[in-house]
Amino acid sequence: MKKWFFIISLFVCGYAFSQPSFLDAQKNFPNVAQALKLKQDTLQKQFTAAGLQWPPKQIYIRSFKYDSQMEVWVRNSTSEEFKLFKTYRVCALAGALGPKRMAGDYQVPEGFYYITEFNPRMYHLALKLNYPNPSDKILSDSLHPGGGIYIHGSCITVGCIPINDSQIEELYLLAASAKNNGQDFIPVHIFPVRYNNPQSMEYLKRAAKDNIPMQKFAVKLKEVYDYFDKEKQLPIIAINKKGDYLLM
Repeated sequence: MKKWFFIISLFVCGYAFSQPSFLDAQKNFPNVAQALKLKQDTLQKQFTAAGLQWPPKQIYIRSFKYDSQMEVWVRNSTSEEFKLFKTYRVCALAGALGPKRMAGDYQVPEGFYYITEFNPRMYHLALKLNYPNPSDKILSDSLHPGGGIYIHGSCITVGCIPINDSQIEELYLLAASAKNNGQDFIPVHIFPVRYNNPQSMEYLKRAAKDNIPMQKFAVKLKEVYDYFDKEKQLPIIAINKKGDYLLM
């Protein structure tokens, strides 16, 4: 009798105290709750106007260092093409063109990353990236590659990607909503320039003039940029033993 009662009690307690969703848990933080209050209705209307389904199912973020822009792409399912939802202005920049290779170099990384952490307390709101990724671990300083790279608010940086507080509120909600809908892998691609902008390409050419590794690295990134621009789908990206990105 006691054993039977214990089993029933577990069932009742499990039902009564089910785990909150990711977004519900985030609402407990004041900055997230305020962002929902200010932005959710507007975002929903903007999605409807763009022919997108709210809340977002999948998002993709790509950023361009020299052009100081960040794009947010959205799709409702893996069978659909991504559609550009919004472009934000990156409001501060540290370092120069080229990948991040060591701690303290003030460089914004370049390459292919994803969001690993939602931080509702740092720089208003912040989304952490998985720098150093497997490529960075091979090509960067073996002892001190650096870390703590975020997309965040407050418009200050020593190597992160800052946007203003109003914009990070939107982006944070978009990413949190996508994660809440099952997207555990939210890709973030960081390019040195917009490869379809002649002025930007000319700047990259000058910056990498005497730097052969930087030139080769930029070409590898361009392959992914070109693929997405043509297909509106994300390619499979591998990394070889040398740390080079390979478009599969």
